[in-house]
Amino acid sequence: MTATDTAPRQPSPALPSPASIEEVQGLLRDQDYISDRGLAIAIFLALRLQRPLFLEGEAGVGKTEIARALAAGLHTDLIRLQCYEGLDINHAVYEWNHSRQLLEIRLLEAQRDGGGGADIAVPDANAGLDLFSPRFLIKRPLLAAIDESRDRSPVLLIDELDRADEEFEGFLLELLADYQITIPELGVLRAVHPPIVVITSNRTREVHDALKRRCLYYWVDYPDYQKELSIVTARLPDAPRQLAQQVAGFIQELRETELYKIPGVSETLDWTAALMALNMRELEPTVIDDTLGIMLKYQDDIAAVRGEPARVLLERSRNRGPRRGGRRG
Repeated sequence: MTATDTAPRQPSPALPSPASIEEVQGLLRDQDYISDRGLAIAIFLALRLQRPLFLEGEAGVGKTEIARALAAGLHTDLIRLQCYEGLDINHAVYEWNHSRQLLEIRLLEAQRDGGGGADIAVPDANAGLDLFSPRFLIKRPLLAAIDESRDRSPVLLIDELDRADEEFEGFLLELLADYQITIPELGVLRAVHPPIVVITSNRTREVHDALKRRCLYYWVDYPDYQKELSIVTARLPDAPRQLAQQVAGFIQELRETELYKIPGVSETLDWTAALMALNMRELEPTVIDDTLGIMLKYQDDIAAVRGEPARVLLERSRNRGPRRGGRRG
């Protein structure tokens, strides 16, 4: 990053950008992430146009994994900012190292008083002390993402933005528009190699339009049967084929049930891994009842599915095949 107030931004990602939408899909597939063409187009355009990518969707549909797969596929760093209520500039952007500033002041005073030891590195007493120079700056994820020492663009994941307070979005506007951050004591710091920004939201609240306008938007939906089966087989290649098919079908049926929280892809993978650990090669009603807590996280949902409803879902899933998935609207 460079400190200036007037120089125009010169984007330079210093990363090989995929030449086609098919290359994007291949890049993600190499990281065991199965994407549809719509998502691949959004990622391709975000890379080509150097625009932030805003991903919205239900929890567990794989939004965070997109950023991880992208970073791994491009062989670059992943910098993650996990958002939460009360997140502020000191934890997200930067803060000053007050303890080091105080130590330097005391060392300088000791030197001026003639008490500095020869083996102690102290600042030049005649030069004074600039307490707000870059060496006292602690770089949090957003500032680290535009650090001038980087030789290539990192992937900056701003995860679950909807969990942060609305006021926090204001901190992001300058970064998303110009890949720069203003620090009053230093000026404007601009990225030499702008980060590839991926923002996710579970839509627990609406994100302000001013932020969305700076991004390319894509809604990540639950996968259909065939895509979910592909995800399971890619991420868990040792899973028995029949088990993988039945799990994918059962999850599809489960998502069409009236539940407080329907399971996401992460729960599908967790459940499959658990069934493999139990040496299951196909679904059985008793095992489904015993492992519902891996898929469902609310007791009311577990009680609504356990027993006869689970058996009905299992029978329907066995006859399902690769037909339309998703929740019935």
